[in-house]
Amino acid sequence: MKIYTRTGDDGVTGLFGGDRVSKANPRIGVCGAVDEANSAIGFAVSFAGDELGDIVKELLGIQKRLFEIGADLATPMDASPRQNLRVVTEKDVSQLEKLIDRFDHELSPLQSFIIPGGHSCAAGLHLARGVTRRAEREVVAMANKEEVNTQIVVYLNRLSDLLFTLARTVNVRTKATETLWLPRSKE
Repeated sequence: MKIYTRTGDDGVTGLFGGDRVSKANPRIGVCGAVDEANSAIGFAVSFAGDELGDIVKELLGIQKRLFEIGADLATPMDASPRQNLRVVTEKDVSQLEKLIDRFDHELSPLQSFIIPGGHSCAAGLHLARGVTRRAEREVVAMANKEEVNTQIVVYLNRLSDLLFTLARTVNVRTKATETLWLPRSKE
């Protein structure tokens, strides 16, 4: 199978279920935003060393969930292929919450906002967090017009919290400096 199909050269693409829609369709936009979040996580993982193996393992599982979310978003709620989808559920959200709690135990309490950065992997996770927040906003906007799996919004919200926690954990484990944001004094 070739990587190019030429079926999208006219500005349309196919949804699961067979419908063809404009590549400017909000459904395609949210699929793209979730794909960007997935890619940003993969970018962050590329900087991980051996001391981050447990984090990498969890992130790879999350990347698989993001593919499932993309498939869910690419499938209208009334399309017949939905019966074959693995969709995110409350259980998936609960698993993210357990991961946040697990990794949060390695961190000191937050006293200030943190400027994204530190270790390259942590900086990548901060970037992935921002991209995930945007994907969440785009799914919310689409959900205002079309029916979507409501757990997707919850999952993306919790995922951005986890990515923040993991970025901090990476900085602690690698002994990278976290820069705190302090308000400028009034001049």
